[in-house]
Amino acid sequence: MSFLSREATVARPGFSRWLVPPAAVAVHMCIGQVYAFSVFNKPLSGELGVQVSDVNVAYQIALVMLGLSAAVFGKWVERSGPRKTMLASCLCFCGGLLLTALGVKLKMLWLVLGGYGFVGGIGLGLGYIAPVSTLVKWFPDRPGMATGMAIMGFGGGALIGSPLAQELMGWYAKASDGTGAASTLVTMAAGYACFMLFGAFIVRVPAADWKPAGYVPKAAASHGMITTASVSVDTAWKTPQFWLLWLVLCMNVSAGIGVLGRAADMCQEMFGVSVAIGAGFTGLLSIFNMGGRFVWSSVSDLTGRKTVYCIYFILGAILYAILPYTQETQNRTLFVICTALIISMYGGGFATIPAYLRDMFGTYQVGAIHGRLITAWSMAAAIGPGLINGLYNQRVAAGVPVSQAYNKTFYLMCGLLMVGLIANLLVRPVHPKHHIQETPKA
Repeated sequence: MSFLSREATVARPGFSRWLVPPAAVAVHMCIGQVYAFSVFNKPLSGELGVQVSDVNVAYQIALVMLGLSAAVFGKWVERSGPRKTMLASCLCFCGGLLLTALGVKLKMLWLVLGGYGFVGGIGLGLGYIAPVSTLVKWFPDRPGMATGMAIMGFGGGALIGSPLAQELMGWYAKASDGTGAASTLVTMAAGYACFMLFGAFIVRVPAADWKPAGYVPKAAASHGMITTASVSVDTAWKTPQFWLLWLVLCMNVSAGIGVLGRAADMCQEMFGVSVAIGAGFTGLLSIFNMGGRFVWSSVSDLTGRKTVYCIYFILGAILYAILPYTQETQNRTLFVICTALIISMYGGGFATIPAYLRDMFGTYQVGAIHGRLITAWSMAAAIGPGLINGLYNQRVAAGVPVSQAYNKTFYLMCGLLMVGLIANLLVRPVHPKHHIQETPKA
């Protein structure tokens, strides 16, 4: 078992750091399947004899467990290293898929919820933070680009997971009388396990004294918002900077996830288009979600993290304010452009925040700090959809035409982004009293 230890993953001289991003993407593309869970809603509902909303609880539990497990196991991830963590993520996530398949066979909803939501959700949290923490250490000169590469994979998981699940279910359904959902889950678990184990096998961590050729830490620190010191996770989460960044992420995600969750419905109800066009629009947003994670995080290496978040919030608010106009004028093209940019910044917010944390708190325990911070995601998953759904239902009940019912929700999203902007503007460098005097060796 020493093969799994952190010491066994320390890279030897001559190792190319560009081998690490494929390992990170291999894991994130697999666990990103959670974004494609909706394709199982109706098949599992039919197999289990329950409502779609009951099945969808598994998705909600999984996202909550992603944030909670990342927060709880963050320090263990830093101590154990990426290989052991990626293996644990593989066992939990793929094991969760297998438990879900068993639940379908036995007609047990609670096993589906526990398998995919609880066990699989723990795998999501572990698999999400381990590659990101490792990439930040390998790319101190371009942390935004590095984290963007990995988190781009998570955002793009649905582009593979959704059509793969549909094709497999169609194939298995022809070979049996059921929906083929259980066999599809087993097959996907086996396939994902291969890719995640591949990532765990090739991943490495840099030696304690390693740095890229030509990189000068003091030069990077000449920017006032970037530190070369380190702050431990137990200290970091007690600083105002941590909670300001928590609020920054929460507001950015709340504003974006509300639109992403009802994208197809918005497109159909605001413009009267077909279900197929609504589904195509959702797929287009997924592409911008994925691309924005790489593009915007790379831009942050040039502009600085604080500046790029100001762009997210100011430009995002302007775009949200334009959306009611697109409905009034039935300008579909402008609607697509605005929502695509909004979702690209939603994805960019996820990819930029690890580099922001690295700037504030150093690289020592950035994975654990990131794990605690993404509890903001769990909160945002409740705030954004809750506000949009609640206000939408209230306006429809008041007699507002369905095509216009979303308009005020867009202004509400502008308000959330303004809260995030204020929090971002208040971020200042961490006081030196919080710095540890000597960074312990991993």
